[in-house]
Amino acid sequence: TLRKPISQSSMADWASKNLNMHTQGIFRRRISISNMLSWNGGSIKKPMLITSNRTIKKEACEMFKLVQSYMGDRQTRMDRNHVALVTVTKCWSMQGLRDELYIQLIRQTTDNTCYQSLAWGWELMAISLAFFSPSPKFQSYLEGYIYRHLDSDENIAQRIKELVDLKNKKNSKSRKKRKQNTEDEGLPISTYAKYCYRKLQKVAVTGGKKGLRKPTVEEIVHARNAIVMPSLFGSSLEEIMVRQQDMYPGNKLPWVQTQLSQQVLALGGEQTEGIFRIPGDIDEVNALKLQVDQWRIPSGLSDPNIPASLLKLWYRELEEPVIPQQFYKECISNYENPDAAVAVVQLLPELNRLVLCYLIHFLQIFAQPSNVGRTKMDVNNLAMVMAPNCLRCQSDDPRIIFENTRKEMSFLRMLIVHLDTSFIKGLV
Repeated sequence: TLRKPISQSSMADWASKNLNMHTQGIFRRRISISNMLSWNGGSIKKPMLITSNRTIKKEACEMFKLVQSYMGDRQTRMDRNHVALVTVTKCWSMQGLRDELYIQLIRQTTDNTCYQSLAWGWELMAISLAFFSPSPKFQSYLEGYIYRHLDSDENIAQRIKELVDLKNKKNSKSRKKRKQNTEDEGLPISTYAKYCYRKLQKVAVTGGKKGLRKPTVEEIVHARNAIVMPSLFGSSLEEIMVRQQDMYPGNKLPWVQTQLSQQVLALGGEQTEGIFRIPGDIDEVNALKLQVDQWRIPSGLSDPNIPASLLKLWYRELEEPVIPQQFYKECISNYENPDAAVAVVQLLPELNRLVLCYLIHFLQIFAQPSNVGRTKMDVNNLAMVMAPNCLRCQSDDPRIIFENTRKEMSFLRMLIVHLDTSFIKGLV
């Protein structure tokens, strides 16, 4: 569900307080906010946002050239993948540049008369959101901008036509004209906007790319492809099953769930101390995630903590948790009653029930006394690390969150101890 973000007047108020107002001409007249936030074919001599950091001031002007290069508005010898890589890496490494990039993209996708340039601007915004979020104070502004474009395709085409007509009248004698195009040269802008909106909601909660390794070209390409081909991570169970229909038509469970679970066991995870509690190397987890999203499991894995960490991430990032939100109250109300807890599972939609039962069956392997002696992860520990990945408390009240965390753990513990999952053996 899309919640309506801040109003247009609030956005204007935010801009008036935070924009680093530019000047022009020999009298250094201030440029209006509307001009500051409209497509610009030239360079900028200072950042779009107010800052006192000298490095940010310098990098912001260079980054504007990169944005123009990616959008096809400035010539460059680099291909677009490398332009995106340099841009994203700058912002990933330097937090102060992130809001600057997003405001530059807002500017360059406003009143842009070239559809291809406009689409590439939105594409760069989508790619950037895969790596880092805006600051909390800028998030609502960006959210408001994206929200206005969710159903704006007809308006955009009409606006481009109006701007082109106006420009043609003014520049009828001008020799130098920018390529103008109202034809649809790819995805509708609303497709980018809807993707960016969902991505912004997610990255604001989970944060962006983690680890020490800088972004790679492969990750840039993957982030772009995800716009039209949703990732196996962060999607709904239904979307994942539809995506795997062509490759694994007979499967009743998500391929990513069964493959990662089998990898953990194949690498001796049930005999590994601290499994699910000790995280795998984050850069190795990121690399595995990239391959899994291309339906590949590499053969060179040796540490079971890596697929175990990615498996937890997959459950945690599901668009809707394995136990859907409408069953949450029943779960925490029956956290001490084994029969009632098992009864809740039977009420779940069929796909959710199968996915949850597969997970519980998997955890029951680790809960066997012969394995607990090695892993030091008894049923209480398993429930503690896995409950947050299956149930999501919607409250913002710290007291309720704290109280419900205990109940969530207890509910999952009941399932690990009492749920009969024998039917799941051999199911894929």
